[in-house]
Amino acid sequence: MTDRCEWVPDDARYRTYHDEEWGVPSHDDRHLFEMLVLEGAQAGLSWATILRKREGYRRAFAGWDLESVAGFGPADLERLLADPGIVRNRAKVESAIENARHTLELRETRGSLDAYLWSFVEGTPIIGNRRSLEDVPSQTEESAAMSRELKREGFRFVGPTICYAFMQAVGMVNDHVLHCFRYGELARRG
Repeated sequence: MTDRCEWVPDDARYRTYHDEEWGVPSHDDRHLFEMLVLEGAQAGLSWATILRKREGYRRAFAGWDLESVAGFGPADLERLLADPGIVRNRAKVESAIENARHTLELRETRGSLDAYLWSFVEGTPIIGNRRSLEDVPSQTEESAAMSRELKREGFRFVGPTICYAFMQAVGMVNDHVLHCFRYGELARRG
């Protein structure tokens, strides 16, 4: 049996997400946007719900094509709110569309979403060195700063806890616990 982080249930989808994606440094704007939206959509729900709906999100949000999502209008909003493949919370859906527009603005002023977001960790993953799940914080100074700045840019559903979960997911922080087989693999990548 492989040693994993204790938050991973006995579920194939969850194991694959943990083993292959969670904590792997990502520098792809499309993937970063996807994860920012999904972490916001997860607020108040379980991550298992989001994983089950992930393909529905990809389909509904044009494969996370920023220009397409930013161009969504009222008819698209109504289509999304009727789509059982995503979380049909009006505020969350509206924020995804608005956040796409703000992401395009960030690209104009900052070069890329990647450069902007990774600047909060100075371009290098923070290595957590967590012994157990209890040692993992729900937010940090870096996630609070990211949240504050994203809100200043007009983003929504980007509180400090959501930002920290996002940072963990996209590898800005390696919060795999020390006994997890992924911790060492990702720590060596730096």
